[in-house]
Amino acid sequence: MASVNPFNLSDSEEEAERRPNETVDTERSPSDGAPGPPPGNPFSPPADAEPPSLLLSSNRTSPSGEGISASAAATSAMAGSAETRVSVDVIAAQLLRDQYILTALEFHTELLEAGRELPRLRDYFSNPGNFERQSGTPPAKDQVLGPGGPLSKGGEKKNRAGSISTLDSLDFARYSDDGNRETDERVAVLEFELRKAKETIQALRANLTQAAESEVPSQERKNYKSSPEIQEPIRPLEKRALNFLVNEYLLKNEYKLSSITFSDENDDQDFELWDDVGLNIPKPPDLLQLYRSCGTPLPSPRDTADVSVGVDFVDLPGNCIQQTEVVQELEYQISLLNNEKQNLAEQIKKLQWCVLECMKLSPAFQQALLSFCRMCSDSRLGAEVSRIADSEESVMLMLGRCLPHIVPNVLLAKREELIPLILCTACLHPEPKERDQLLHILFNLIKRPDDEQRQMILTGCVAFARHVGPTRVEAELLPQCWEQINHKYPERRLLVAESCGALAPYLPKEIRSSLVLSMLQQMLAEDKADMVREAVVKSLGIIMGYIDDPDKYSQGFELMLLSLGDPSERVVNAVHQVFIPAFAAWTTELGTLHTSLIPSLLARIEKLHTQGEHGLDEHKLHVFLSALQSLIPPLFAVVLQNAPFTSRVKLHGDIPAIEVTRFPRPASPLQDVATIIGSREMLSALLQLYDHQLEHEGTTGWESLLWVVNQLLPQLIEIVGRINVTSSTCVHEFSRFFWRFCRTFGKIFTNTKVKPQFQEILRLSEENVDASAGNGILTKATVPIYATGVLTCYNQEEDRKLLVGFLEDVMTTLSLSHAPLDSLKASFVELGANPVYHELLLTVLWYGVVHTSALVRCTAARMFELLVKGVNETLVAQRVVPALITLSSDPEISVRISTIPAFGTIMETVTQKELLERVKMQLASFLEDPQYQDQHSLHMEIIRTFGRVGPNAEPRFRDEFVLPHLHKLALANNSQSVENKRIDIATQLFEAYSALSCCFISEEVMVNHFLPGLRCLRADMEQLSPEHEVILSSMIKECEIKVENRAMSDPQGSMSIASSLVGEDAKTKFLSKMGQLTTSGAMLANVFQRKK
Repeated sequence: MASVNPFNLSDSEEEAERRPNETVDTERSPSDGAPGPPPGNPFSPPADAEPPSLLLSSNRTSPSGEGISASAAATSAMAGSAETRVSVDVIAAQLLRDQYILTALEFHTELLEAGRELPRLRDYFSNPGNFERQSGTPPAKDQVLGPGGPLSKGGEKKNRAGSISTLDSLDFARYSDDGNRETDERVAVLEFELRKAKETIQALRANLTQAAESEVPSQERKNYKSSPEIQEPIRPLEKRALNFLVNEYLLKNEYKLSSITFSDENDDQDFELWDDVGLNIPKPPDLLQLYRSCGTPLPSPRDTADVSVGVDFVDLPGNCIQQTEVVQELEYQISLLNNEKQNLAEQIKKLQWCVLECMKLSPAFQQALLSFCRMCSDSRLGAEVSRIADSEESVMLMLGRCLPHIVPNVLLAKREELIPLILCTACLHPEPKERDQLLHILFNLIKRPDDEQRQMILTGCVAFARHVGPTRVEAELLPQCWEQINHKYPERRLLVAESCGALAPYLPKEIRSSLVLSMLQQMLAEDKADMVREAVVKSLGIIMGYIDDPDKYSQGFELMLLSLGDPSERVVNAVHQVFIPAFAAWTTELGTLHTSLIPSLLARIEKLHTQGEHGLDEHKLHVFLSALQSLIPPLFAVVLQNAPFTSRVKLHGDIPAIEVTRFPRPASPLQDVATIIGSREMLSALLQLYDHQLEHEGTTGWESLLWVVNQLLPQLIEIVGRINVTSSTCVHEFSRFFWRFCRTFGKIFTNTKVKPQFQEILRLSEENVDASAGNGILTKATVPIYATGVLTCYNQEEDRKLLVGFLEDVMTTLSLSHAPLDSLKASFVELGANPVYHELLLTVLWYGVVHTSALVRCTAARMFELLVKGVNETLVAQRVVPALITLSSDPEISVRISTIPAFGTIMETVTQKELLERVKMQLASFLEDPQYQDQHSLHMEIIRTFGRVGPNAEPRFRDEFVLPHLHKLALANNSQSVENKRIDIATQLFEAYSALSCCFISEEVMVNHFLPGLRCLRADMEQLSPEHEVILSSMIKECEIKVENRAMSDPQGSMSIASSLVGEDAKTKFLSKMGQLTTSGAMLANVFQRKK
C-alpha cells in the first residue's frame, strides 16, 4: 500500500539535524528486553510494563536477522543530553508508533490551533489508508511479538485487544475508561468497516474497468517506446490527479474564478477530496514542488525505509494483509480482462477476414446483384428515404421538404396533429423561404377551423413568437395575417383577428401601434360577420393594454365609439367587457381618465340635448351612457390609488373580507375593482381607509375625489334635469347609471356627497308647494332618477323610509300644485318593475288614500292604475281593491271618477272570479246609479276605459258588461242636448268601437248590442261628422252581411268585423277610410268644430 509510513523517523528536518547525535542499539536481541525509560521522560510507558509498540522484524536492514524494538530507538533518542529539547516530531512518531491514535489526533489539533502544523501528523490523518480495514490488533501492554508468536505474560490472553476503528466511525461516548466494549458495539464497527471495504472494492473495480477500456494497445505502446517524440495518451487516473493539482494551484494563487470554471468543466470529479482521484493513491507534491524538482526523480514512498526498520509484507499485520489480498484479487481481474480482450481481438480479425473474402466480388457484379433488391431512389420520396439525416439541421431541412407533401394527404379532422411539427420546423429551419412556406401552411392548414382548432393554432403562434422574438414575428407571422384579412371564409378572418391580439405582447411596440392597429380598424369597419368584429374588438382591447404611444389616444377613442355603435349586441358586449376596461387602464396610466375621457363622453351627451329638436336620440344616449357606466370601476380605482391614505396601507394583520354585495356584479373580470387594484386584500385595506377618511377626515387635498364631487356630479345632475321625463328608456338608463355609481363609491359617499346635491335641487318643503315658486324641477326626470337610482342603492330600513317619505312628498307637492304627474308616474313605473318595491309603493299610495286633500286622493287613485299590472293577484285582492273601494265611496266625485281606470285595469289583468265580480259591481254602480246619470266626466272615463281594456278583457265580461253598457251610452247620447258633451261622448264611443271591432263577438251580442250601438253612433255622426259616418256605415253593412252569412252556415259561430270584410272592394274602402282619419280625441274634436 502506497501510504505514509508512520515509522519513518526521518520525515522532519528538525529530527534529521539531530540524528547524528542519536544512537541506536542494533545488536540487542529481543530476549534481552528493552532498556527502561529515563526517570524524567513523561512519554514512556510504566516501568513494570513492556512498551506497547508494534515490533517488526526485517531481513532487509538487519544483517543479523534479529528484530529490534522501535521503542528502544525512541527511548534512546529521548535519553540524550538533558539540555536538548525533545522534538514534537519525535513525540508524534512515538504516539503513532505506540498506536495512541486519539492522543495523536488531539496533539495534532492543538498544534493546528497554535499554528504549528506537523507534516507527519497532517499526512497521517489525511490518508484514509491508515484507518480503513485495520482489523489487526496491537498487542496488549504485557504482550510481545517473538519468534514463537504472541505470548501472554501470565500464560493467558488479555481481553483488551480490539479493532482499531476508523476515525469516522469512532463514538467516544461509547468507550469506557478501561477500554472494555460490548459485543454488539464491536459487531457494529465491523459491519461498518465491511461496508466501507465493499464500497472501496466497487470503486476499484470501476477504476479498473475504466483503465482497461482506455489502455493503449501493446503495439502502440511499443511505438511510443521506440519513438520518444510520440507522447503516450493520458490515462484517466493521471488526468484526475493532474486536474486535482491544477485546481489546487489555482486556489493557492488566488485564481478563484478560473478554479470555479475549471471545476464546472470537470463536474465528474470532487476537488475537495484527494481520495476521489483513486483508491489509496498518495498525494504527490504540489505543482510548484514538482516544477522545482523536475530534474531529480522523487523517491517512491514504498522504496524508503528507516535506517533501523525494515518492512516485509509477510509480517505486516491486519490491514496490510487485507490490502495485499485486494491487490491480488484486482490483478486476477486484470488478467481475466486481458484474456477477454485477446479473445475479442481474435474475433475482430476473423470478421475482417470475412469482409476481405466478400470483397473478392467485383464492384460491377455487386451492383448487379444488389439491383435485385427492390429499392427506389429515383423519386423524391425515395431520395428522402435513402438519405438519413445525421444532424439537427439536416432533420429540419428534411421536414421542410416533406411537410408540404404530407399536409394535403392528412384528413381535415386530424390536421391539427401536424401543428407542433410545422411550428418546430418553422422555428428552426435555416431558410427564410421555407419558413414562410411552412407558416403559410399553418394558417391554411384547415379550411374552416372551429373554435378548438383556432385555439390550437393560436397557441402554436404564441409559442413560435416566444421562441423567435419580435423581429421574426413581425417579418414572418404578420404577413400571413395580412394575406387573410379579406378571406372569403369568416373562420379564417376570425383566426386573423384573434392572432393580432394573441401576438400583441410579442410584437415590436411600433408595429403594435401602427400596422396591427390599422389592420384591426379596417376589419372593424368593413367585416360583415358579427363574430369577426367581436374578436376584433377583443384584440383591440389587448392592443390598448400594451400600447404606449400617447398620440394614439384619439384613435382609440374613435374606435371605442365606433364599436359601441355596432348593430350587433355581442360586439357591444365585447366592448364593455374588454375594450373599455383596457382603454381606461391606458388612460389611467396617461392620467387622462378623469381629465379627458369622461369629460368627452359627457360633452357628447350634452350635445345630444342641444341638437335634439325633434326628440332626444335615445340610441346614442344609451351608447354614451353605457360607456360612462363601464368607466365607473376604473374611476373609483383612480380615486382610491390617489387618496391621501395610500401610504398608510398595511396588508398584514386582520384585514376584513369585502362584502359580496359591496360592489355591483362586474360585466367582466376586467371591470372588477379588485382586479384593477391588484388584489382583494389591497382593495379591502384601501376601502377601510377610504370609509374612515370620508367619515372623519374629509376630502381636503384629495383631487380625484374632489373632481368627482365638484365637477362630475353637478354636470350629471344638470343633464338629468334636461331629459324628457316621459322617455322611459332615458329614465331607466340614467337610473341604472346612478345606481351603479353610488354602489361603487359606497354608502358613506352616497349619503354625504350625492344625496345632498339632489336634495338641494329638489327643495321639497311646504313653502315651495306652488309651482310658480321654483318647483318646476319636480316635473323633470330628476325625481324618478333620484328615487330609483340613488334612494334604492341600499335597502336598509332607514333607506326605505327615506324613499317612502320622498315619494309621499312628491305626490303631495305635485297634487297640491296642480302640476303634471309624469315624474311621479315614471318613478312608479321604474320601481314597479321590481317586485321588491311593491309593498313600499302600496304604502305610499295608502298615504294618499287617507290624505286630507282630495287632490292627493285623486293622484293616489290614478297611481293604482300603473301599479296593478305588475302586482300579484294576492296583493291586488288584499291591498289594491280595498283601497279603490274606499276611494270609490269618497265624498268628492272627482276622486271616485279617478278610480275607474284602475278598476278597468284590474278587469284586464286579474283572473280571480270573485275579484272580477267585485270590480264589476263597482263599475255597474257607476253606470246604473241615478246620481251618476248626468256625470259627463264619469261617462267619458268609463267609455275611455272600456275602449282600452275591452280587447284584452275576459270575453264574458266584454260580451255581458262592456258592449251592453256601450250600447246604452250610445243610445243616451242621441238625446244629449248639450252639443259639446255629445261631441265628446261620440268621439270616445267611436274610438271604443274601433278598438272592439277587432274582437271576436258572438252573433247574439252582435245583433243585440254591437250593431245597435253602431247605428246609434252613426246617427250622431251624421250630424256631427259625415266623414266618420261613412266609416260607420261601412262597418254596419259588413257586420249585417256577416250576420246573415253566419246564420245560414254556422248559427252558433262568433265573428269579428275585421274578419267579416269578405269583398276586396269593401275591405279596401274600409281600410282607406280608416287610414284617412286619426282617431285621437283632439282630431275628432277639430273635425266637429269645422262642421259647425
